[in-house]
Amino acid sequence: MKNPLVLTILGTRPEAIKMAPLVRLLIDDPQIDHELIVTAQHRGLLDDVLALFDLTPAVDLDLMQEGQSLDHITSGVLGGVGAALDSLQPDLVLVHGDTTTSFAAALAAFHRQIPVGHVESGLRTSSIGEPFPEEFNRRATDLLARHYYCPTELAAANLADRSFYGGEVFVTGNTALDSVRMIARDDYVFPEELQDFTRHVGPRLLITSHRRENWGSNMDSICRGIKGILADHPQAMACFCWHPNPQLRNQIRSQLGGHGRVLLTDPPRYDAFVNLLRVSDLILTDSGGIQEEITMLGRFALVLRRETERPEAEAAGFTRIVGTDSHDIRLAAREELPRLLRGEHPTGPSPFGDGHSSERILTAIRGLLLEAPVG
Repeated sequence: MKNPLVLTILGTRPEAIKMAPLVRLLIDDPQIDHELIVTAQHRGLLDDVLALFDLTPAVDLDLMQEGQSLDHITSGVLGGVGAALDSLQPDLVLVHGDTTTSFAAALAAFHRQIPVGHVESGLRTSSIGEPFPEEFNRRATDLLARHYYCPTELAAANLADRSFYGGEVFVTGNTALDSVRMIARDDYVFPEELQDFTRHVGPRLLITSHRRENWGSNMDSICRGIKGILADHPQAMACFCWHPNPQLRNQIRSQLGGHGRVLLTDPPRYDAFVNLLRVSDLILTDSGGIQEEITMLGRFALVLRRETERPEAEAAGFTRIVGTDSHDIRLAAREELPRLLRGEHPTGPSPFGDGHSSERILTAIRGLLLEAPVG
């Protein structure tokens, strides 16, 4: 009897990070055939993760262009993934989260009436424009999917209107923690370009910010907030892992370039970044994935957004939403950093699971495709 075929479709570094543990399990399953398709919505950042987890795509659309638009990505994914689906005829398509790749790939599968499984489904903010375009993408992907793998009960509750979401809902935890569990290590040796930061004896601040809604004046305000924190803590050093977008880099460089205690660096490979989180005293970020990863590492982050689709992290004491106002950022750091330097980091369990979410998703997939009992 022919094995069922599952296709996983990825386009960006965050998708690859969170899906790699599940993909590895699917590859090793003797009763399921699996193929990986990448759109390369991100190129170099995606390739680093594929290499780290030893993943080789069957189809690589290589879509990334300099200055690419959302229209370019969407149309490229629709056409390229559509052609692959016509050729491979899978039994199930897996997509992840909230990227343009995930939405367009789910739409291509929907057009062909191929079931879509949405990993990290059910997340919501109150505004379809924040984060942009991710909030639209995740909602639209949920509309197109038939099977939902939710990280938390709260996310599953967002899919409670069964007349609208007609498929099966599974609460599995978040696969981001699976990757952290596999990668974090006490004896990690950092690359040379990060060692000035990792060996710094004063407070260490780790920063990422790339959301589209934070481009422009919000980014200027974030940078002023960082300079304010460094002024309040003369022994502190900051590491800003900046996005490859040249517009963002020019803006950040104009604010922080030349500051003696700010390291501006390319996004480190995922293993280096996870271990950077481990050794940082305070994290400032607008990333969704980092809000999850720190809960596995016992770290704390100030969230540079007005709201988050991951309120579970804040409720559990791992994050605090501060927005982008420079004064608010500086004040929050004044309040939080002293206790963190005393070693008062969050100690409770992660609200996003135990680092074994991929096994639960695989069990659900096997139940769907092999008519085996789920659980």
